[in-house]
Amino acid sequence: MTIKITKRVSTALINSLGAGVVPRIGLEHIAVGREKEVTAFLQDLENITEGGAAFRFVVGRYGAGKSFMLQLIRNHAMERGFVVADADLSPERRLIGTNGQGVATYRELMQNISTKFRPDGGALAAILEAWINGIQNQVAQDTEMRPNDHGFDYNVESKILEAVKNTEGLVHGFTFAAVVTTYWRGYRLDDTDKKNAALQWLRGEFDNKTDAKSKLGVRDIIDDETWYDYIKLFAKFVSDIGYTGLLVLLDEAVHLYKINHTMSRQNNYDKLLAMFNDIMQGKAEYLGIYLGGTPKFLEDPRRGLFNDQAWQRRTAKSRFTKGFQDTSGPVIRLENLTEEEILLLLQQLAEVHATHYGYEKAITTHQFSDFIQEIVSRLGAEVLLTPGEIVRDFISVLNILQQHQELSFNELIHSSMPLTTVDKNSDVDGNGEVAEFTL
Repeated sequence: MTIKITKRVSTALINSLGAGVVPRIGLEHIAVGREKEVTAFLQDLENITEGGAAFRFVVGRYGAGKSFMLQLIRNHAMERGFVVADADLSPERRLIGTNGQGVATYRELMQNISTKFRPDGGALAAILEAWINGIQNQVAQDTEMRPNDHGFDYNVESKILEAVKNTEGLVHGFTFAAVVTTYWRGYRLDDTDKKNAALQWLRGEFDNKTDAKSKLGVRDIIDDETWYDYIKLFAKFVSDIGYTGLLVLLDEAVHLYKINHTMSRQNNYDKLLAMFNDIMQGKAEYLGIYLGGTPKFLEDPRRGLFNDQAWQRRTAKSRFTKGFQDTSGPVIRLENLTEEEILLLLQQLAEVHATHYGYEKAITTHQFSDFIQEIVSRLGAEVLLTPGEIVRDFISVLNILQQHQELSFNELIHSSMPLTTVDKNSDVDGNGEVAEFTL
């Protein structure tokens, strides 16, 4: 029996997984295990909906599914009316830096702003225009005025100012409100330059205060020191205009761990600590921040967060939870999937592939088990049960079988042709970890 899945979604799944990257859509068709983690994340979303905030570390070794989990919660959040922004950290994108690496992360987040109806990013302008259109419709309904009637724009602007007034009491809120109001005035006058200037400012693209003053009449710009304050402002703003809240996803935190300059690395950890404390102490509203990283990023006593006792106190496991995971704590550690869960994952992948290409799935449970054992013998048991190491291999096997129908499943997996294996002793990232498959 085939599953119900559109060609667009099955194409995205097969292409993404075959290339070793996490798909943006269709994750619900291949999500297995992690029920406790997902339940905890959904509780976070409920808390944020009510005006709370959340900060989570999603920690797992390479291939354990960090990126997959972040993408899965991203999709859940958009379905629940959240605005979502995501970015991968890198040498050019950090939390703070001498060359604007912090604001570079902010710019990436704002470029990737997404909603349920704009899931592929670039939704900032659409959010503002939908909000303005909604206010115009409300004014038209309440006053029975038309857009060209005298006084219509005045009524709309009054409601615009009323909405942004809630942000003025926050740090940098007056500047933020002024820029949003400028966008409205550009929209009303059909002044493209004014609208673009406001969007560029909101995206953190002004490099100096002189340009901001001349184009927008504001004296501040978004920079390395202030970008998190504006994330908080944006979270409050989107909640005020009808969205559930803002979820920020930062992946590849290992790039903070890899910073060689000790002071630069510590500055980034200090910035992260300030953000963490701010959220955990209730100083942010309608905001969630999730950070994906490896165990070394968190626990390495020399270069990781545990180098700082303040971080140890906040994120270390309780001495009373040995053998259990407290999913209400700030750290979610992704343990290995069980062999039964890996088997279920392979079965679901086979269903997607068969549905996409229109053939009857013929792989038996015994053959699935044979594939797992073949991977065990090639990779080693201790690195087996992470989805990243096996999914790309399995998709390749399915593709080859579909393209060469004279082959049997057993012939292929037991042949001398190597699968896409990982040398568990390799040191690809320079920190004693194998390269990451990002599922």
